[in-house]
Amino acid sequence: MIIRLDHTSHIPPYEQLRAQLAVMITAGLLEPATRLPTVRDMASVLSVSPGTVARAYRELAVDEMVTGRGRHGTVVVDEPPGSEPVIERATRLAAAANTFALAVRQLGIRKTAAIEAAQRALDDLEHREK
Repeated sequence: MIIRLDHTSHIPPYEQLRAQLAVMITAGLLEPATRLPTVRDMASVLSVSPGTVARAYRELAVDEMVTGRGRHGTVVVDEPPGSEPVIERATRLAAAANTFALAVRQLGIRKTAAIEAAQRALDDLEHREK
């Protein structure tokens, strides 16, 4: 499981973690009944507080993607729903695209070069996840 948190982002770390886990669950990368790392282990690996991980896990539980089994840990539910409503995903995508566009403009990069760089980054990410 590869999780990357951007500590310079305006998105809180718990939300970054929640979103990445939600995508992994809905994409099938984390199958039903898969046990998530303990809060402490995940916090240690990501260099965040246990409270950050606990909140992400709680949010996933509220979204009915995982369930807590006490001492047996947190596991992916048998039939997880979609990670986010379509409108919320579209809103977040538009915000990410606007942030990217602003950064490109500030760097003085041409649109074609920016699009090629974004495509390479997405391809690299996809390759690393396989």
